[in-house]
Amino acid sequence: ADQGALMDAQRGPAAEPGGTVATSGTAALQTVWSPWLRALHWVLAIFMIASFVTHEQKGLLHEMPGYIAWAAAVVRVGMGFFGAGYWPFSQFVRSVPATLAYAGEVLAHREKRFLGHNPLGGWMVLALLADAIVCGLTGWMSTTDRFFGVAWVGDLHDVLGHALIPLLLLHVGGVVFTSWRHRENLVAAMVHGKKRGLG
Repeated sequence: ADQGALMDAQRGPAAEPGGTVATSGTAALQTVWSPWLRALHWVLAIFMIASFVTHEQKGLLHEMPGYIAWAAAVVRVGMGFFGAGYWPFSQFVRSVPATLAYAGEVLAHREKRFLGHNPLGGWMVLALLADAIVCGLTGWMSTTDRFFGVAWVGDLHDVLGHALIPLLLLHVGGVVFTSWRHRENLVAAMVHGKKRGLG
């Protein structure tokens, strides 16, 4: 019951007839994303991309961006288990049935608006964090005496590194789609931290 109430509190109005999501253009702005969360988001994004771009290189040019991205992802995971607001995992990671139900609402053009991550966005956050952490871990393992040259470690690192591109495309696509559907700029919100309230 508490989870259902929390989801209702995060949702906006239902879709209008014809599939346009009804939103209030006069609702006051409120802070959703903290400065620390925004900083981690952009550090993770920039250095994951930098690490991928340099993946054909050897040494620090490739490794340092990867380590920075890994550290940012680890800190973000730590934040996900503490605090209040819209960044803890308990606030936005929904069950599989709830997420599938939300996906059905999206396909039917009647999905609700969330101040924090919507259910699909929540699972995308987990996927990107998992990719960054395991990719960084296997990259570091490849530099150790024990795992240097071990095939499965190198192969897993390569697979996860290349998985970054489709994950980022899905993430950006979801941001663009949701921004359009709910008439708000989610990229700007991750810069200044504010979103229009649910009024």
